[in-house]
Amino acid sequence: MKKIIAILVLVVGFAFNTNAQEVKTVSLEQTKGEFTQKQITLSEGTYIFEIANNNVGHNVGFVLAPKANVKAHIKNAYVTAQVKDNSKETSKKVTLKKGEYVYFCPLNPTPQYTLIVE
Repeated sequence: MKKIIAILVLVVGFAFNTNAQEVKTVSLEQTKGEFTQKQITLSEGTYIFEIANNNVGHNVGFVLAPKANVKAHIKNAYVTAQVKDNSKETSKKVTLKKGEYVYFCPLNPTPQYTLIVE
């Protein structure tokens, strides 16, 4: 019985460890009117976006959408709360497939930047 419990603990621990490694964080910084990262290239996978507000002077946000349909915002990519001046917030997990996306902040406001998933 102890062996079975030990094996189950190892399997569950390995599963959690594998899932944790699959999610990557993409850190982006906003200054007044722009993101400091002008283009991003990623591989297919699951990501969390971390958005930093560097002295913008007001709250900022984050929008990610397919380039082919900019109005089709990926809601899980929104930060979970508006990013206050000189702080950071994160999005929920977002699974990205191959293609081109745009990211921007309508609150800052910023231009639309390109995110490519290969």
